[in-house]
Amino acid sequence: MNSFPELGSMLRTLRLSGMLDSLEVRNRQALQEHMAPIDFLTLLLGDEIARREQQRLSVRLRRAAFHSAKTIEQFDFERTPGVSRASVNDLLTCRFIGEAAPVHIVGPVGTGKSHLAQAIGHQAVRLGHEVHFATQSQLFGALNRARLSGVYERRMKMLAKVTLLIIDDFALKPIAPPHDDDLHEIVAARYEKLPTVITSNLAADEWQEAFENNKMLGAATVDRLLHGAYCIALEGRSQRSPRGQQTDPEAAVEASLRPRRLRTKAAR
Repeated sequence: MNSFPELGSMLRTLRLSGMLDSLEVRNRQALQEHMAPIDFLTLLLGDEIARREQQRLSVRLRRAAFHSAKTIEQFDFERTPGVSRASVNDLLTCRFIGEAAPVHIVGPVGTGKSHLAQAIGHQAVRLGHEVHFATQSQLFGALNRARLSGVYERRMKMLAKVTLLIIDDFALKPIAPPHDDDLHEIVAARYEKLPTVITSNLAADEWQEAFENNKMLGAATVDRLLHGAYCIALEGRSQRSPRGQQTDPEAAVEASLRPRRLRTKAAR
């Protein structure tokens, strides 16, 4: 900042160099409005706090690894008529995080499960929480790479400790060794301590079937995921229809795994 070279050097020494971005503008404002020095300083510090919070938000969003910037404002409630907006709004308060309660979002293909899970995750990030989002395949793939690169323990610790873990497309594929044991360790470490959001095409009472090699381990894992959980059950036609194509709602429902009936109760 050429206008304030000495002050700029001091701010950099104090690690407040972000204030240089608004210093000249705020100085002009202070002169025009005849501000008291304390008011001028308050404005500068407010700018620095806002800048740092924006930086922290950007870091949290990057770490969350969301697939898209889906928000609740973009969610089409008209195409999921059975879902309770009040229940969704309750989840968006992130009260469930303080309760360490699991959340299940279940329903046929294309009804917005991933969208809704990411919208909840985005809200958690905005409220200052650390979030990690991954499909089941991505979760296990990352663990495979961690084993090969010698950082398996670090990866498992992150998955056990992150404030909100979101697992998308759960039980869509079989959960075979060693991933059945990995998943059990993660779920057991988070049980009644930190919340996990699960999205699935299957009703919760069908999840155990994915554990083909160890049904007992599967039962123990699923039991922890079910205890005290909130559930949103989505129905309706797929929201992934090609542009310009009219979709028959009944046909869409039939095509989106309708035979797998959702027996999970609605959100409490």
